[in-house]
Amino acid sequence: MAGVDGAAALVTGGAGFVGSNLVKALLAAGAARVHIVDNFLSAERVNVPSHPAVRLTEGSIADDGVVRALADEYDFIFHLATYHGNQSSIHDPLADHANNTLTTLKLYDAVKGWSRLKKVVYSSAGCSVAEKTFAEARATEETDIVSLVQDSPYSMSKIFGEFYSSYYFRQHGLPAVRARFQNVYGPGEILGAGRWRGTPATVWRNVTPTFIYKALMKEALPLENDGVATRDFIYVEDVARGLVACALRGKAGEAYNVASGVEVSIRELAEKVNRLADNPTPFHHLPKRAWDNSGKRFGSTRKARTELGFQAEVGVDEGLRRTIDWTKQNLALIQKTIARHDEAMRQSARR
Repeated sequence: MAGVDGAAALVTGGAGFVGSNLVKALLAAGAARVHIVDNFLSAERVNVPSHPAVRLTEGSIADDGVVRALADEYDFIFHLATYHGNQSSIHDPLADHANNTLTTLKLYDAVKGWSRLKKVVYSSAGCSVAEKTFAEARATEETDIVSLVQDSPYSMSKIFGEFYSSYYFRQHGLPAVRARFQNVYGPGEILGAGRWRGTPATVWRNVTPTFIYKALMKEALPLENDGVATRDFIYVEDVARGLVACALRGKAGEAYNVASGVEVSIRELAEKVNRLADNPTPFHHLPKRAWDNSGKRFGSTRKARTELGFQAEVGVDEGLRRTIDWTKQNLALIQKTIARHDEAMRQSARR
Protein backbone atom coordinates (compact mmCIF):
# COMPACT_ATOMS: atom_id res chain seq x y z
CA MET A 1 0.00 0.00 0.00
CA ALA A 2 2.31 2.69 -1.27
CA GLY A 3 1.35 6.01 0.26
CA VAL A 4 0.72 4.63 3.73
CA ASP A 5 4.37 4.01 4.60
CA GLY A 6 5.45 6.59 7.17
CA ALA A 7 1.99 8.14 7.44
CA ALA A 8 0.05 9.07 10.56
CA ALA A 9 -3.61 8.01 10.83
CA LEU A 10 -6.49 8.58 13.21
CA VAL A 11 -8.99 5.72 13.34
CA THR A 12 -12.20 6.40 15.25
CA GLY A 13 -13.80 3.11 16.24
CA GLY A 14 -10.40 1.52 15.73
CA ALA A 15 -10.98 -1.21 18.33
CA GLY A 16 -14.09 -2.48 16.56
CA PHE A 17 -14.38 -5.28 14.05
CA VAL A 18 -13.67 -3.34 10.88
CA GLY A 19 -11.53 -0.74 12.65
CA SER A 20 -9.13 -3.25 14.18
CA ASN A 21 -8.66 -5.02 10.84
CA LEU A 22 -7.96 -1.64 9.24
CA VAL A 23 -5.41 -0.77 11.95
CA LYS A 24 -3.60 -4.06 11.30
CA ALA A 25 -3.56 -3.32 7.58
CA LEU A 26 -2.15 0.17 8.17
CA LEU A 27 0.59 -1.19 10.42
CA ALA A 28 1.46 -3.90 7.90
CA ALA A 29 1.73 -1.18 5.22
CA GLY A 30 4.24 0.76 7.32
CA ALA A 31 2.16 3.49 8.95
CA ALA A 32 4.37 5.38 11.39
CA ARG A 33 1.60 6.26 13.86
CA VAL A 34 -1.97 5.01 14.31
CA HIS A 35 -4.14 6.76 16.89
CA ILE A 36 -7.24 4.79 17.91
CA VAL A 37 -10.18 6.55 19.54
CA ASP A 38 -12.80 4.11 20.83
CA ASN A 39 -15.25 4.09 23.74
CA PHE A 40 -15.57 0.26 23.68
CA LEU A 41 -19.34 0.46 23.36
CA SER A 42 -19.24 -2.34 20.82
CA ALA A 43 -15.58 -3.36 20.90
CA GLU A 44 -13.12 -5.38 23.00
CA ARG A 45 -9.63 -4.39 24.13
CA VAL A 46 -8.19 -7.61 22.74
CA ASN A 47 -8.66 -6.10 19.27
CA VAL A 48 -6.21 -3.26 19.97
CA PRO A 49 -2.78 -4.32 18.65
CA SER A 50 0.12 -4.18 21.07
CA HIS A 51 2.41 -2.19 18.81
CA PRO A 52 4.74 0.75 19.45
CA ALA A 53 3.10 2.75 16.63
CA VAL A 54 -0.37 2.45 18.18
CA ARG A 55 -1.80 4.99 20.59
CA LEU A 56 -5.19 4.46 22.24
CA THR A 57 -7.60 7.08 23.58
CA GLU A 58 -10.57 5.55 25.39
CA GLY A 59 -13.60 7.74 24.83
CA SER A 60 -16.15 8.88 22.29
CA ILE A 61 -15.18 11.17 19.45
CA ALA A 62 -18.34 13.11 20.43
CA ASP A 63 -16.75 13.92 23.79
CA ASP A 64 -15.59 17.54 23.75
CA GLY A 65 -12.48 16.75 25.77
CA VAL A 66 -11.44 13.97 23.40
CA VAL A 67 -11.94 16.17 20.36
CA ARG A 68 -10.11 19.15 21.87
CA ALA A 69 -7.09 16.95 22.52
CA LEU A 70 -6.71 16.13 18.82
CA ALA A 71 -4.04 18.02 16.88
CA ASP A 72 -3.35 18.67 13.21
CA GLU A 73 -0.87 15.82 12.94
CA TYR A 74 -2.58 13.20 10.77
CA ASP A 75 -2.30 12.43 7.08
CA PHE A 76 -5.49 10.37 7.11
CA ILE A 77 -8.60 10.04 9.25
CA PHE A 78 -10.75 6.95 9.03
CA HIS A 79 -14.08 7.64 10.74
CA LEU A 80 -15.52 4.25 11.67
CA ALA A 81 -17.10 5.07 15.05
CA THR A 82 -20.75 4.00 14.99
CA TYR A 83 -23.69 2.77 17.05
CA HIS A 84 -24.00 -0.81 15.96
CA GLY A 85 -26.54 -1.43 14.35
CA ASN A 86 -30.16 -1.38 13.08
CA GLN A 87 -31.94 -3.11 15.96
CA SER A 88 -30.00 -1.31 18.67
CA SER A 89 -30.81 2.01 17.01
CA ILE A 90 -34.52 1.16 16.85
CA HIS A 91 -34.41 0.34 20.56
CA ASP A 92 -32.59 3.57 21.47
CA PRO A 93 -32.62 6.27 18.76
CA LEU A 94 -31.09 8.84 21.13
CA ALA A 95 -28.07 6.64 21.75
CA ASP A 96 -27.78 6.10 18.01
CA HIS A 97 -27.80 9.87 17.44
CA ALA A 98 -25.16 10.44 20.12
CA ASN A 99 -22.85 7.73 18.79
CA ASN A 100 -23.52 7.98 15.05
CA THR A 101 -24.62 11.42 13.91
CA LEU A 102 -23.12 13.61 16.63
CA THR A 103 -19.73 11.90 16.40
CA THR A 104 -19.45 12.80 12.72
CA LEU A 105 -20.54 16.41 13.18
CA LYS A 106 -18.17 17.07 16.09
CA LEU A 107 -15.22 15.43 14.37
CA TYR A 108 -15.72 17.31 11.11
CA ASP A 109 -16.19 20.64 12.83
CA ALA A 110 -12.97 20.11 14.79
CA VAL A 111 -10.78 19.14 11.83
CA LYS A 112 -12.25 21.34 9.05
CA GLY A 113 -9.32 23.78 9.10
CA TRP A 114 -6.46 21.30 9.39
CA SER A 115 -3.68 21.70 6.83
CA ARG A 116 -1.81 18.38 6.97
CA LEU A 117 -4.89 16.24 6.37
CA LYS A 118 -4.93 14.51 2.99
CA LYS A 119 -8.18 12.58 3.29
CA VAL A 120 -11.02 11.77 5.68
CA VAL A 121 -12.72 8.46 4.92
CA TYR A 122 -16.27 8.15 6.28
CA SER A 123 -17.79 4.70 6.74
CA SER A 124 -21.30 4.75 5.36
CA ALA A 125 -23.72 1.87 4.72
CA GLY A 126 -25.00 0.45 1.48
CA CYS A 127 -28.32 -0.42 3.14
CA SER A 128 -29.12 3.28 3.44
CA VAL A 129 -29.00 3.80 -0.32
CA ALA A 130 -30.28 0.48 -1.68
CA GLU A 131 -33.85 0.25 -2.94
CA LYS A 132 -36.24 -1.25 -0.37
CA THR A 133 -37.50 -4.24 -2.32
CA PHE A 134 -37.98 -8.00 -2.19
CA ALA A 135 -38.32 -8.08 -5.98
CA GLU A 136 -35.35 -8.68 -8.27
CA ALA A 137 -32.41 -6.56 -7.15
CA ARG A 138 -30.17 -4.42 -9.32
CA ALA A 139 -26.68 -3.30 -8.37
CA THR A 140 -26.86 -0.13 -6.27
CA GLU A 141 -24.86 2.68 -7.87
CA GLU A 142 -23.17 5.53 -6.02
CA THR A 143 -25.36 7.98 -7.94
CA ASP A 144 -28.68 6.43 -6.85
CA ILE A 145 -31.11 8.79 -5.16
CA VAL A 146 -31.46 8.30 -1.40
CA SER A 147 -35.02 7.61 -0.28
CA LEU A 148 -36.61 9.40 2.67
CA VAL A 149 -38.03 6.01 3.69
CA GLN A 150 -35.45 4.29 5.91
CA ASP A 151 -35.72 1.16 8.06
CA SER A 152 -33.93 2.40 11.17
CA PRO A 153 -32.26 5.36 12.89
CA TYR A 154 -28.95 3.62 12.12
CA SER A 155 -29.51 3.81 8.37
CA MET A 156 -30.65 7.42 8.70
CA SER A 157 -27.56 8.28 10.74
CA LYS A 158 -25.30 6.85 8.07
CA ILE A 159 -26.96 9.08 5.48
CA PHE A 160 -26.70 12.10 7.80
CA GLY A 161 -22.97 11.39 7.95
CA GLU A 162 -22.86 11.45 4.16
CA PHE A 163 -24.71 14.77 4.18
CA TYR A 164 -22.15 16.22 6.60
CA SER A 165 -19.29 14.77 4.53
CA SER A 166 -20.60 16.54 1.43
CA TYR A 167 -21.40 19.76 3.31
CA TYR A 168 -17.99 20.10 4.99
CA PHE A 169 -16.29 19.32 1.67
CA ARG A 170 -18.24 22.00 -0.21
CA GLN A 171 -18.29 24.60 2.58
CA HIS A 172 -14.86 24.13 4.15
CA GLY A 173 -12.84 22.05 1.71
CA LEU A 174 -12.65 19.05 4.06
CA PRO A 175 -11.24 16.24 1.87
CA ALA A 176 -13.97 13.75 2.81
CA VAL A 177 -14.58 10.53 0.89
CA ARG A 178 -17.60 8.34 1.61
CA ALA A 179 -17.04 4.56 1.68
CA ARG A 180 -20.32 2.65 1.47
CA PHE A 181 -19.89 -0.75 3.11
CA GLN A 182 -21.93 -3.74 2.14
CA ASN A 183 -22.29 -6.69 4.58
CA VAL A 184 -18.85 -7.08 6.11
CA TYR A 185 -17.83 -10.39 7.72
CA GLY A 186 -14.64 -12.12 8.75
CA PRO A 187 -12.16 -12.73 11.57
CA GLY A 188 -12.26 -10.34 14.51
CA GLU A 189 -16.03 -9.94 14.81
CA ILE A 190 -16.70 -10.92 18.43
CA LEU A 191 -20.30 -11.75 19.25
CA GLY A 192 -21.33 -9.71 22.30
CA ALA A 193 -18.39 -7.31 22.05
CA GLY A 194 -18.79 -4.21 24.19
CA ARG A 195 -21.61 -3.20 26.51
CA TRP A 196 -25.24 -4.28 26.65
CA ARG A 197 -27.32 -2.07 24.37
CA GLY A 198 -30.81 -3.16 25.25
CA THR A 199 -31.66 -6.00 22.88
CA PRO A 200 -30.37 -9.49 22.04
CA ALA A 201 -28.88 -7.84 18.93
CA THR A 202 -26.09 -6.71 21.26
CA VAL A 203 -24.91 -10.30 20.87
CA TRP A 204 -26.56 -11.59 17.71
CA ARG A 205 -25.72 -8.44 15.80
CA ASN A 206 -24.84 -9.72 12.33
CA VAL A 207 -25.99 -12.72 10.37
CA THR A 208 -22.65 -14.28 9.43
CA PRO A 209 -21.03 -14.57 12.89
CA THR A 210 -24.39 -15.65 14.33
CA PHE A 211 -24.75 -18.43 11.77
CA ILE A 212 -21.14 -19.57 12.20
CA TYR A 213 -21.28 -19.71 15.99
CA LYS A 214 -24.61 -21.53 16.07
CA ALA A 215 -23.48 -23.96 13.39
CA LEU A 216 -20.32 -24.81 15.34
CA MET A 217 -22.53 -25.41 18.40
CA LYS A 218 -24.72 -27.69 16.21
CA GLU A 219 -27.68 -25.40 16.80
CA ALA A 220 -30.47 -24.51 14.38
CA LEU A 221 -29.70 -21.43 12.30
CA PRO A 222 -32.50 -18.83 12.57
CA LEU A 223 -33.86 -18.33 9.05
CA GLU A 224 -36.23 -15.38 8.74
CA ASN A 225 -38.72 -15.19 5.88
CA ASP A 226 -37.26 -18.44 4.49
CA GLY A 227 -33.97 -16.62 3.86
CA VAL A 228 -35.17 -14.98 0.64
CA ALA A 229 -33.37 -11.68 1.38
CA THR A 230 -30.06 -11.18 -0.41
CA ARG A 231 -26.93 -9.32 0.58
CA ASP A 232 -23.51 -8.42 -0.78
CA PHE A 233 -21.07 -10.16 1.58
CA ILE A 234 -17.54 -8.74 1.59
CA TYR A 235 -14.58 -10.07 3.54
CA VAL A 236 -13.16 -7.71 6.14
CA GLU A 237 -9.60 -7.71 4.79
CA ASP A 238 -11.01 -6.61 1.43
CA VAL A 239 -12.87 -3.82 3.23
CA ALA A 240 -9.64 -2.67 4.88
CA ARG A 241 -7.99 -2.53 1.46
CA GLY A 242 -10.98 -0.63 0.12
CA LEU A 243 -10.76 1.95 2.89
CA VAL A 244 -7.06 2.52 2.20
CA ALA A 245 -7.83 2.82 -1.52
CA CYS A 246 -10.42 5.49 -0.69
CA ALA A 247 -7.78 7.36 1.33
CA LEU A 248 -5.07 7.16 -1.33
CA ARG A 249 -7.00 7.40 -4.58
CA GLY A 250 -10.54 8.47 -3.70
CA LYS A 251 -11.72 11.86 -4.93
CA ALA A 252 -12.77 14.24 -2.16
CA GLY A 253 -16.51 14.80 -2.16
CA GLU A 254 -17.24 11.44 -3.82
CA ALA A 255 -18.78 8.15 -2.63
CA TYR A 256 -17.50 4.66 -3.43
CA ASN A 257 -19.10 1.28 -2.86
CA VAL A 258 -16.87 -1.10 -0.93
CA ALA A 259 -18.58 -4.19 -2.26
CA SER A 260 -18.04 -7.63 -3.74
CA GLY A 261 -20.76 -7.10 -6.34
CA VAL A 262 -22.04 -10.65 -5.69
CA GLU A 263 -25.62 -11.21 -4.53
CA VAL A 264 -26.03 -14.09 -2.04
CA SER A 265 -29.31 -15.08 -0.39
CA ILE A 266 -29.46 -15.54 3.36
CA ARG A 267 -30.66 -19.10 2.80
CA GLU A 268 -27.66 -19.78 0.56
CA LEU A 269 -25.37 -18.33 3.23
CA ALA A 270 -26.96 -20.58 5.87
CA GLU A 271 -26.52 -23.64 3.68
CA LYS A 272 -22.87 -22.80 3.03
CA VAL A 273 -22.17 -22.26 6.74
CA ASN A 274 -23.89 -25.50 7.79
CA ARG A 275 -21.97 -27.45 5.16
CA LEU A 276 -18.58 -25.95 6.08
CA ALA A 277 -19.23 -26.37 9.84
CA ASP A 278 -20.69 -29.86 9.40
CA ASN A 279 -23.93 -28.88 11.15
CA PRO A 280 -26.81 -31.34 10.51
CA THR A 281 -29.44 -29.40 12.50
CA PRO A 282 -32.40 -28.17 10.40
CA PHE A 283 -33.12 -24.46 10.16
CA HIS A 284 -35.31 -22.65 12.68
CA HIS A 285 -37.82 -20.85 10.45
CA LEU A 286 -38.97 -17.44 11.65
CA PRO A 287 -41.24 -14.76 10.17
CA LYS A 288 -39.94 -11.68 8.42
CA ARG A 289 -38.67 -8.96 10.75
CA ALA A 290 -41.37 -6.30 10.75
CA TRP A 291 -38.96 -3.38 10.47
CA ASP A 292 -36.71 -4.81 7.77
CA ASN A 293 -37.84 -3.90 4.24
CA SER A 294 -34.39 -3.92 2.69
CA GLY A 295 -34.99 -7.26 1.03
CA LYS A 296 -32.63 -7.84 -1.87
CA ARG A 297 -29.56 -5.77 -2.54
CA PHE A 298 -25.97 -5.75 -3.72
CA GLY A 299 -23.53 -3.02 -4.69
CA SER A 300 -22.08 -1.99 -8.02
CA THR A 301 -18.29 -2.34 -8.13
CA ARG A 302 -17.75 -0.36 -11.35
CA LYS A 303 -16.76 3.01 -9.88
CA ALA A 304 -14.42 1.63 -7.20
CA ARG A 305 -12.76 -0.66 -9.74
CA THR A 306 -12.32 2.15 -12.30
CA GLU A 307 -11.33 5.04 -10.02
CA LEU A 308 -9.72 3.31 -7.05
CA GLY A 309 -8.35 0.18 -8.66
CA PHE A 310 -10.19 -1.75 -5.97
CA GLN A 311 -12.04 -5.04 -6.21
CA ALA A 312 -12.74 -7.74 -3.66
CA GLU A 313 -10.32 -10.66 -3.75
CA VAL A 314 -11.76 -13.15 -1.24
CA GLY A 315 -14.84 -15.06 -2.39
CA VAL A 316 -17.59 -15.93 0.05
CA ASP A 317 -16.71 -19.64 0.31
CA GLU A 318 -13.06 -18.96 1.11
CA GLY A 319 -14.01 -16.09 3.41
CA LEU A 320 -16.41 -18.31 5.35
CA ARG A 321 -13.74 -21.01 5.72
CA ARG A 322 -11.29 -18.48 7.16
CA THR A 323 -13.93 -17.02 9.48
CA ILE A 324 -14.99 -20.45 10.73
CA ASP A 325 -11.35 -21.31 11.46
CA TRP A 326 -10.91 -18.03 13.37
CA THR A 327 -14.12 -18.64 15.32
CA LYS A 328 -12.97 -22.13 16.33
CA GLN A 329 -9.68 -20.67 17.58
CA ASN A 330 -11.46 -17.93 19.56
CA LEU A 331 -14.48 -19.81 20.94
CA ALA A 332 -13.47 -19.23 24.57
CA LEU A 333 -13.31 -15.45 24.04
CA ILE A 334 -16.61 -15.39 22.15
CA GLN A 335 -18.40 -17.49 24.76
CA LYS A 336 -17.05 -15.22 27.49
CA THR A 337 -18.45 -12.10 25.81
CA ILE A 338 -21.79 -13.81 25.13
CA ALA A 339 -22.03 -14.94 28.76
CA ARG A 340 -21.49 -11.38 29.94
CA HIS A 341 -24.87 -10.46 28.46
CA ASP A 342 -26.85 -13.60 29.39
CA GLU A 343 -28.71 -12.15 32.37
CA ALA A 344 -29.55 -8.95 30.51
CA MET A 345 -30.90 -11.02 27.62
CA ARG A 346 -33.01 -13.13 29.98
CA GLN A 347 -34.48 -10.03 31.57
CA SER A 348 -35.14 -8.50 28.17
CA ALA A 349 -36.90 -11.68 26.98
CA ARG A 350 -39.21 -11.59 30.03
CA ARG A 351 -40.40 -8.04 29.29
